Amino acid sequence: MSFVSPLFLWFFMPVTLAAYWLSPRRWRNGLVAVASLVFYTWGTGAYTALLLSAIVVNYTAGIAVDSSRLRERPGARRSVLLAAVMWDLGILVVWKYAGFAAQQIDALSSALGLGHTPIVSLALPIGISFFTFHHLSYVVDVYRHSRPAQKSLVQFVTYIAMFPQLVAGPIVRYREISEQLADTGRDRLRDFTSGFPRFALGLAKKVIVADTIAPVADAAFTQAGGDIGMATAWVGAMAYTLQIYFDFSGYSDMAVGLGMMFGFRLPENFDRPYSAYSVTDFWRRWHISLSRWFRDYVYIPLGGNRHGALNTYRNLLIIFVLCGFWHGANWTFLVWGLYHGCLLVIERLLGGDRQPGTVLALLLRRGLTFLLVVIGWVFFRAGTMAEALGMLGAMFTGPWGELDEFVLFALDRQRTLILVLASVVVLLPGSGGLGPLIQNGRGWAPAAARATVTWVAAPYAALLVAAGTFSPFLYYQF
Repeated sequence: MSFVSPLFLWFFMPVTLAAYWLSPRRWRNGLVAVASLVFYTWGTGAYTALLLSAIVVNYTAGIAVDSSRLRERPGARRSVLLAAVMWDLGILVVWKYAGFAAQQIDALSSALGLGHTPIVSLALPIGISFFTFHHLSYVVDVYRHSRPAQKSLVQFVTYIAMFPQLVAGPIVRYREISEQLADTGRDRLRDFTSGFPRFALGLAKKVIVADTIAPVADAAFTQAGGDIGMATAWVGAMAYTLQIYFDFSGYSDMAVGLGMMFGFRLPENFDRPYSAYSVTDFWRRWHISLSRWFRDYVYIPLGGNRHGALNTYRNLLIIFVLCGFWHGANWTFLVWGLYHGCLLVIERLLGGDRQPGTVLALLLRRGLTFLLVVIGWVFFRAGTMAEALGMLGAMFTGPWGELDEFVLFALDRQRTLILVLASVVVLLPGSGGLGPLIQNGRGWAPAAARATVTWVAAPYAALLVAAGTFSPFLYYQF
């Protein structure tokens, strides 16, 4: 079930909200937990058993870690933590990477003349990367005693399976929400009036912008393996750069808004990333919850930047290789992560993350950063390395040429207008995001923005959904 499906918009969300409003306080977390499991089961069927098994293992592990700490048994605590972490990573490795590993083994065996080996083919459960990271953050937070173990199974299921963020984030660390789980005496009217406009903004970004320009990007990248001109390559790369931002930030806005309507404050996930003045600044603004997760649970434990420059560079490369591979089992994702890791190392070597001192320097740095990000998105979008290199070759060395006929067909007047208007996001200032302004802003301007997205943009997006002009969120595949 998708946030932009008629089933969700006109049945699941209204019914769940109505039940939440009418239920007694002590039932509210249980209602969210049950609704979330129904939501997940609707989209994944039998794979819900995988999610439930992980919930049981990590819930039990948290209590065992806490119990071992109280009994002063550090060896037992470490053993339980290690077992839980191995279980969580094992689920991720088997279901997400076994097929990729089998393909590489088969390719190597064939190259050595040893014949073909069996290929493993497993369907990827939706949201597995996200709920695995939630489980890992939980057991590590309990082990570090930053938060006590959750004794209520209902509250634990609510945290892990909460449908606003279950399948595509933001990644909510346990310590960010543990106190909210116990607070069921929320002001439901205020939560709704704050959360619904934020949800409406995300719906508009996804359906009106991202889904409208998606066919342009698809048409260009479909031709990436062939002989395409520079114009086609740049139009395709720009279309995808805007599509992925409006798609993923739109989902995050919807998740934050939905969470607010049910009384939960989920962390922000975007802060105008295309206004960044360096690649380091870009990663402070893009998929913020993922960056913080890797920082707190991998980068800092590796030593962070505490043990000299070489170790810092090594840690950065490790983090971004893992970040790339977390997104998908494909060499293109691995190269995308390594590309960003190398850019961050180069920036540190050159001191490129310092804030520009003049307006001209700021504009130049923002332009260069955006160009580097666009190049990275080519690897992220391409299906193979050959397609990515073909696209990049056309962007920088190919003849300008005419736009490909498939791109011209996709680029009708409406999509051209949306593409041009969406490009304005690149020119916006680096602060003052629209989402938080709509959700929490006071004064006439935020009120006007809330009214616009609620009474104009969201109804129009809903009409597009009713007409069947919507597609799955891009991050559902991760």
